Amino acid sequence: GIRTQPWLPPCIKCGGVLSAPSGNFSSPNFPGPYPYETECTWLIVVAEGSSVLLSFSHFELEYHAACAYDYLQVYNGASRDQGNLLGTFCGRSAPPPFASAWHVMAVVFRSDRHVAKRGFAATYHKGSGEGGDACGGQLTGLSGEITSPRYPESYPNDAECHWSIRAADGPLTLVFADFQVEGSQGCGFDYVALFDGPTAAAPHLGRYCGSARPPRTISSTRHLFILFKSDFNIVGRGFKAHFYSARRLQLSFPLPSLPQYPNFYPNNLQCQWSIQLPPGYRIKVFFLDLELEARSSLTGGCDYDRLDAFDGGAENASLLGTWCGRESPVPVTSRSHQLLLVLHTDRSTAKRGFSLAYVGGKASAHPSECKSHGIFH
Repeated sequence: GIRTQPWLPPCIKCGGVLSAPSGNFSSPNFPGPYPYETECTWLIVVAEGSSVLLSFSHFELEYHAACAYDYLQVYNGASRDQGNLLGTFCGRSAPPPFASAWHVMAVVFRSDRHVAKRGFAATYHKGSGEGGDACGGQLTGLSGEITSPRYPESYPNDAECHWSIRAADGPLTLVFADFQVEGSQGCGFDYVALFDGPTAAAPHLGRYCGSARPPRTISSTRHLFILFKSDFNIVGRGFKAHFYSARRLQLSFPLPSLPQYPNFYPNNLQCQWSIQLPPGYRIKVFFLDLELEARSSLTGGCDYDRLDAFDGGAENASLLGTWCGRESPVPVTSRSHQLLLVLHTDRSTAKRGFSLAYVGGKASAHPSECKSHGIFH
């Protein structure tokens, strides 16, 4: 058909930062036709530890099979990095509800110089992390975090949450940092189920309940589906889990002949691994497994074997942490673009060592703006 160009008010302002716990926003001039050649960006920021829950009550944009004319994009975080893109939408099919993996979400609307429609209306609110019951969503990017509703408070009865995670690059790894769900024979009451694909129709990877943390899970594809269900009775603290996609990077001890993880590490060893990104980036480290010689029973310190992390390229930099035994460290983030890991072992008692992953993000933006990633053993 003929693409007409009716007159519309010029210079309509749109976009901005939305920082209230909940709110609404819409395309300019809604419910009238949106203007031509317009680009608007809304940055939604809620309290740290929470997620952004986004839904659309109306959606009508010019249709194109590849959304090349007018479109709306939703990002998991503040960046327009393709790895954080949750989806690009046009036509009359409204985007599905979204939940961010961080406390930041961005929405970008763009129109070209032809054919204007009514546009869209959207609602957002702060998700779980400070008492909210909302949960689930579609997530993407190099890394993120999910929690049961109300975590670390007890999750509600009769809850059902679905997370569909799509990796930006390669398989997905899921690591539980905390887990306390009502236990039962066969996990028939409250449970977390994992599936190797984008939906619950994918192959089953495991079903977990009780207080033992589930094992590290790696998908065989770029997708992972997580289902959490609670019944009408006993509840627990719930769970916190980290997901990330990372290429495998094997870092060996100084001599190839020395045993490698998960075999026992050598005695009398000092190994250094240096992670360096471009200036302006920071490094976040996730611990997948840690088993070193235990702390001293006399001092309570890591006096025998230990792993140190330094906020820079040398051991005289600020110490980010020291670990030993079978601890489960929380993720640590550098303040500079370099991070140094140092493993010290003494002359007796060896264990299997450690495995960790890292992602890099811009220091001036949200951690979801990832630059580099890998796995250390």
